[in-house]
Amino acid sequence: MLATATVILALAAEAPDLDVLARLKSPVFGFAHDRGFTHSFLGVALVAAAVVCFLYAVWRFARRWGKAPHLAPRWGLLFVFSYLAGLSHILLDFTDNYGVRPYWPFSDRWYSWDIAVLADPVLTVVLFGGLLLSVLSSLMNEELLLPGKVAHGRLGAAVALIGVVAIWGVRDHEHRRALHALEARQLEARQYEGSAPIRTSAYPSWWNPYLWRGVVETPKLIATMPVDSSSQTVDLDPQGEVQVRYKSAETPVIQAARSSYLGRAYMNWARHPITETEPIELGERGYIVRFNDLRFERAGRVHYVPSASVRLNHDLSLAEMSFGDKAE
Repeated sequence: MLATATVILALAAEAPDLDVLARLKSPVFGFAHDRGFTHSFLGVALVAAAVVCFLYAVWRFARRWGKAPHLAPRWGLLFVFSYLAGLSHILLDFTDNYGVRPYWPFSDRWYSWDIAVLADPVLTVVLFGGLLLSVLSSLMNEELLLPGKVAHGRLGAAVALIGVVAIWGVRDHEHRRALHALEARQLEARQYEGSAPIRTSAYPSWWNPYLWRGVVETPKLIATMPVDSSSQTVDLDPQGEVQVRYKSAETPVIQAARSSYLGRAYMNWARHPITETEPIELGERGYIVRFNDLRFERAGRVHYVPSASVRLNHDLSLAEMSFGDKAE
């Protein structure tokens, strides 16, 4: 039972990422369904059921060949464990600045904690440290001839779990301080050319838990700046790297691009979107509208930007959509 539970937990915790298979159809379709149904409370239940059914089929096959114990596992309890493992996947994805849609298909709204980055290196080091500690503990048990029943893997797992929770606690505290400093700056409307901010955000850096990327959005522009929360009084823009990007006017071209399949998906996901329009004068005349989200840019350098573009014909009909480097 314990071995079966371990396998089923590992599979159920990773199974929500099967939505990457949507990219086989096209990059645009894959983006629109990224972290969708399989990352929702309802979808995780179906994913957990599929994992349990898969393990049940494997168990029946192994039992037929005499390779499995005759005592059947408690499949209902394993389903509960699988669902909890799937929820842990949603929690981990919720912590980063990409976000999840836990209420899909009832709501397509994105939620994110914004205290970690995609493929967070600090959390990865802590988790690998816990795994290494488990291996070293196992080797020490064998060297000292300790009883085989000693659960040498629990120490490493406990240390890794405590380390992850501690990192989350520190980052959440610093994230709140950075947001509080940005919101306090809202009182100084002159900082943003007289426009009252409508949204403020703070996004983490790769390694430094005290360095954040602050984003202040107004109806006319989006201002970005580094935020240092290490001092007693949070320092906004300590290196003078504030940048201002002005929003494009709502033209019929941009409206047509936003109403496309890719445009709707991107604008629903993006937190601080910026659109740029490029007229096409040669050949088949038309327009290219590019979409970017400023939460993924850092100090003018592209850190990771899931960019999209929509090409329109001269009459504003859809000609082509592209996400990343591929078009359709």
